[in-house]
Amino acid sequence: MIETPWVFLLFTTLLMGGAGYMTGQALASTWRPVGQVFAYTLLLGLFDRFLVFALFEGPLLSVAGYFLDTTVIGLLALLGYRLTRVKRMVDQYPWLYERRGLFAWTSRDSDVP
Repeated sequence: MIETPWVFLLFTTLLMGGAGYMTGQALASTWRPVGQVFAYTLLLGLFDRFLVFALFEGPLLSVAGYFLDTTVIGLLALLGYRLTRVKRMVDQYPWLYERRGLFAWTSRDSDVP
């Protein structure tokens, strides 16, 4: 499943996971729906499998490898999406929302019954 831990850690997690993170940021900053993160993650997972095959002689048609790689890339893409979406909501609408932790925002008038 994992060819070598170094290939998985350095190539899949850092390089392709970084691409996933930036994809999530780009989608959130252009106000795209979160469902598009999953579509782009599937494509990045395919690209990652191909590059691991071409550069490091890993298995191309490994379902378990594709699932693991796509999951890691997807989690980092969702992280980038959520962090960017929270920042955009709080920065763009400061009179409506305030940050509530790292991953959430709340309405400023939420304490009014």
